Amino acid sequence: MTIPPVTTVSAFIASLFLLWLPCDRADALHLESGLEPVIYRSNQQVESAAIALQDLAKVEVVYLAETHDRPADHEAQLYILQELHRLRPNLAIALEMFQRPYQLAIDRYLAGNLSEAELQNATQYQKRWGYPWEFYAPVLRFAKAQKLPVVALNTPTEITRKVSRTGLDSLTLAERQWIPPKSAIRLEPEVYRQRIRQIYDEIHAGSSHSADFEKFFLAQVLWDETMADRIAFTLQKRPNTLIVVLVGQGHVLYGDGIPNRVARRAGSEGFLRRPLRQRSLLLNPTQAMQKERNSAIADYFWNTLIK
Repeated sequence: MTIPPVTTVSAFIASLFLLWLPCDRADALHLESGLEPVIYRSNQQVESAAIALQDLAKVEVVYLAETHDRPADHEAQLYILQELHRLRPNLAIALEMFQRPYQLAIDRYLAGNLSEAELQNATQYQKRWGYPWEFYAPVLRFAKAQKLPVVALNTPTEITRKVSRTGLDSLTLAERQWIPPKSAIRLEPEVYRQRIRQIYDEIHAGSSHSADFEKFFLAQVLWDETMADRIAFTLQKRPNTLIVVLVGQGHVLYGDGIPNRVARRAGSEGFLRRPLRQRSLLLNPTQAMQKERNSAIADYFWNTLIK
């Protein structure tokens, strides 16, 4: 696969999911206005945010699945985080927006040793993520004020790019430290491959080759497995902690991206030796998703947009 000359692989895949999940044209409601969101749990409407939040606070991992460039999603994330922390103070925040080598910089910011501007520079935020800083800054400020841990989840861009071109075996030992062992990177399930293949073919309008797609899919799975590995590690290191994950919707839908890979590491066959309790929450899902609403896609559908 030919990588666009300026766009990084991570941004390219992110743009793929933005195309997959188009933003509905709408105006955002402000949660502080007192207007409650419309929340559905699978096919059943939930009467209030309180009911949903109480359920979310009882599990080990919650995914707040966003469309990256939609301000209403980020407003909802902050609101949900604040409410979950009130219900479950022992909470950690895991962010796709930061790459794993920059964990120390995040820790230094949380400890008061870096300013926000210095944190952006130290994590190469604009280069490696690039969406407006103010989408995520309130979450970081909240974490700092409440002394909550923040976990950098993402694979370094250069590793994702290299794998998409030359495969896992081309990585050096130094590069491998930022990803799971090769044995833990599973190119499954087949339904996930098929779903990604359909999107990939639509974008490339029939001009792609199977070999190119397989490299692309490997890079996508590496991305998922790396974030899942980091979430599971955090859960093992911090038992009895609620981990709230801010991540793109494409990594959460149907559980195929991250959730099932976390469950494989931490659930019945992992260190917990019991089923892992997780909840996925789609923020402002598309109208098509709302019509199809079922638990296979996500556990909750949270709407704070006027349709």
